[in-house]
This record gives sequence, C-alpha cells and structure tokens, in this order.
Amino acid sequence: MPGADGQYPPERARRTSRRAAAQRTFEIRTYGCQMNMHDSERLAGLLEEAGYRKSAAGAEPDVVVFNTCAVRENADNRLYGNLGHLLPVKNAHPGMQIAVGGCLAQKDRAAITDRAPWVDVVFGTHNIGSLPVLLERARVEQRAQVEIAESLERFPSVLPARRESPYSAWVAISVGCNNTCTFCIVPSLRGREEDRRPGDVLAEIRALVTEGVLEVTLLGQNVNSYGIAFGDRLAFGKLLRACGEIDGLERVRFTSPHPRDFTDDVIAAMADTPNVMPQLHMPLQSGSNAMLRRMRRAYRRDSYLAILDKVRAAIPDAAITTDIIVGFPGETEEDFADTLDLVRRARFAGAFTFQYSIRPGTPAATMDGQVPADVVAERYGRLVALADKTALEQNRALVGREVEVLVAEGEGRKDEVTHRMSGRARDNRLVHFSPATPPRPGDIVVTRVTAAAPHYLIADGVPLALRRTAAGDAWQARASGEGGAGKAPDGPVPGQPVLLGMPAIGVPA
Repeated sequence: MPGADGQYPPERARRTSRRAAAQRTFEIRTYGCQMNMHDSERLAGLLEEAGYRKSAAGAEPDVVVFNTCAVRENADNRLYGNLGHLLPVKNAHPGMQIAVGGCLAQKDRAAITDRAPWVDVVFGTHNIGSLPVLLERARVEQRAQVEIAESLERFPSVLPARRESPYSAWVAISVGCNNTCTFCIVPSLRGREEDRRPGDVLAEIRALVTEGVLEVTLLGQNVNSYGIAFGDRLAFGKLLRACGEIDGLERVRFTSPHPRDFTDDVIAAMADTPNVMPQLHMPLQSGSNAMLRRMRRAYRRDSYLAILDKVRAAIPDAAITTDIIVGFPGETEEDFADTLDLVRRARFAGAFTFQYSIRPGTPAATMDGQVPADVVAERYGRLVALADKTALEQNRALVGREVEVLVAEGEGRKDEVTHRMSGRARDNRLVHFSPATPPRPGDIVVTRVTAAAPHYLIADGVPLALRRTAAGDAWQARASGEGGAGKAPDGPVPGQPVLLGMPAIGVPA
C-alpha cells in the first residue's frame, strides 16, 4: 500500500511497476529539438527497465507518451489535436494510458489534464525518471498524476537509455541555459545551465564505443559555455581534445554553440583533433545589429563573421550551417537586407530558417512592431531562395571530390525508389550514393560526388571503398534481434543541429 504521503516506497514502487508493466507495450511520440529526442531515448530505456516493451509497428500500444516542445506557436494545438484523436482509441482499448512530458508539460502542468481529462500522467523536463512510477500510480489510484519538478532531480544521462541508433549517439554534456534571448522560452522550461563532470561524459562515450558506436554528438542548449558550472571556461576545448584520445571513436560533433562564447581555444581544439569533424553549426538568428540587440543575443554581425573567418582559416573545408529567424518584432526591410547580406558573405552550407511566431511567456511576445504575417512570409521566401542558392553553390564545388560516408538508416526518404543508400559525410552533408555491395548502416563508404542539390550530394558511381565496422556489426546484431532486416528509426537521426531549442520540424534533409 502507499505510504501516508500517497507514494509507494521506491523499491516497492519499482517491483509493483515491473509486475504491472509485464507484457505492456509503449510508443513514444517526440516533438522538437534533438535534446527532446535524446530525452525520449531515456524514457524508452526507463520503460524497458520497468518491464514494458516497445510496440511493434502498426500495433496499438498500451502506453502512449508524448514528449513535447513548447517553442513554436502551434505546439499547443498540435498536442491537443493529437490527444483528441487518441481519445476514441483509448476508449476502445481498456487499460490504455497516455502520458505527456517535455517542455509543454513543464509549462502547462495541470492545465493539460483540465483540457484533456483522459490523460493519465503529466511530467516535466526535470523529472523524466519518474514516468514508470507515475504510470503505475495512475493505474492503481485510477486518477491522473501530475508531477512537475522545479529543478533537475538527477542528470538525465544517469538514466537507462534505449538508443535509436547503434552506430551514432547523442551525449548530453549540459542541460538548461543561462541566456535570456527574448524569443526563446527554453530557459524557463529547462532551467539554468547544469554541466556534467568531464570524467562522467568521457566514461559514457567510452562505454558507447565498446557497444559499437563510432560517432557521438555532444549536446547542450549552449554547448560551448560548458564548464561555467565548475569554474573552467576552457573546459569545452579540453573536452574535445579528450575525445580525440578515445580509441575507436571516429567522429565527434557538437551542437549548438553560441557565438558569444565561441573562443579561439575551441577553434584550435577542432583543428588539432582529427576525430572532431570539419563542421560547425553556428546560430545567427539575424544579420541586423538592431535585431540582435532586440533579441538580446550579445554579439554583432562583425564579430559573428570574424568567428567564421577564424574557423575557415584553421579548417578550410569546414561546412558551416546556421539558424535564422525572419520577421522578429521591429524588423524593417533594412534589417532584413542586412540578414541577406550576411548570408551572402557567410557562404553557409545550409540554413535552418524560421518565420517568427509569438510565443507566450517570452519578452518578444509583447514587443511593439509585430511584423504582419504576409510580410514575414514574403521575406521568408526570399531568404530561403538565397540560402538554397548559396548551399547549392557550396555543394556543386564538391562534384568530383571523394567523400567518406557513414552509412545511415532512414535518412534517404526516396532511397527505395532511387535504389540508393544514404549517409553523412565528415562535414555532415547528406550523401545519397549507389552501392555496389550494399553496406550496413554504421559501415563506412568512400565514394565520389557526381551531382549536387541544395540539401544533399549524389554519388552515383561505383564506391571506391567499403569498410565494415564494429558499428555495422552492432546494427546487424540489433536488426537480427528485432526480427531481421531492421527498419528506419523513429524521428531524426543523431548529428543534426539542436537549433537552440528551435524544433526540427520542416528542417531540410
């Protein structure tokens, strides 16, 4: 029985949860940035440890978990629309449970169950480890459980995980953010920045490598401010160099840095460490100094361009991508022209572009000068056209070049039609290639680029080399254990930008 506080003792809760979860299946639906995707891997690991199993494709799960985003204006409508569609399914499926977590849960709390009383569990960004016990408590008490912690209970990386990819992994080095960008709600939902100790990060990476992983992406809302929590402002560069000493770790990426905190020692570490990839995702948001001030971004266009110049001097082949917001409150045609000018000068390999939308709870939501939607849309079209033109020019320059591709699963949406496979080059460009002997996801192919498009490269010649890897072995073992040929994982593939909390929806691939 529960104690006087209405809660089971921890060990009793775990035993009860495992008994109740026996043979019960789950499905996790994830929205938003790659930090959310990484959290969903932890949620899956927690549920499996508690005795649940992942629902088969097309089957009706016993538990549906929504891991939500609160960044975009339509996040609420999307969630409640999906919950509404699920109500008749739940009515026809006795014992089915619905849980809502993530940033929107942290923001709306009990309002979720007020609006959708068929939801069984609401949990926040700081207490994802509570999900199995909350599901069991909701089942026993037959009433909704809402638990929102105000601060991090324990770093999520200490929780079990079911990694979606056996060859490429996210590794969180920090959570939360100390910045106060006026368009962003993430700091109020994820909390102040908390950094993991370097030894813990490196231990996790070494463990992943022993399991077959050959690529890791270091994650943080502001990844290059890492170390501020324990008083070492050079900690991020040191961490990159330490990753270079891990045998078997072939590729290291990181996302997303903040231009304000991007220092010369990090550039040197990138250039000096062979397994740190020649790729940089550097959010811009606007090329107008006036807009950067209103956004409270703490850098200006000239300092931003100076960083790019230093990176290219140290790493000539670096592919640099960015985030840009169009139509921020007060943006004039002159401000927008400054953004277009900077895009031309920066020569981005890709740009993740967003039309500004009001987000309640942010300072920008009440700013004067809200730009009319039709003006925002028109500017957005011009920006996308320029960004695509610039990316195409960069990609065409690679035609005829050899590229080393980490074969991926689920990245090529038209692979079955084109009879190609897909993967990421060292600079993170997406490459669609024609295999001679089909490699496994996780294997390495060397091929030659034959054509280019704005968002990908094509290599239709016979591959020059194929290297079977431990990562490919790990993929094959997992595929065999799950019934054969394997399938594309749910959600985005690790290695794509986190975009400072901006959602991955609509990102070109």
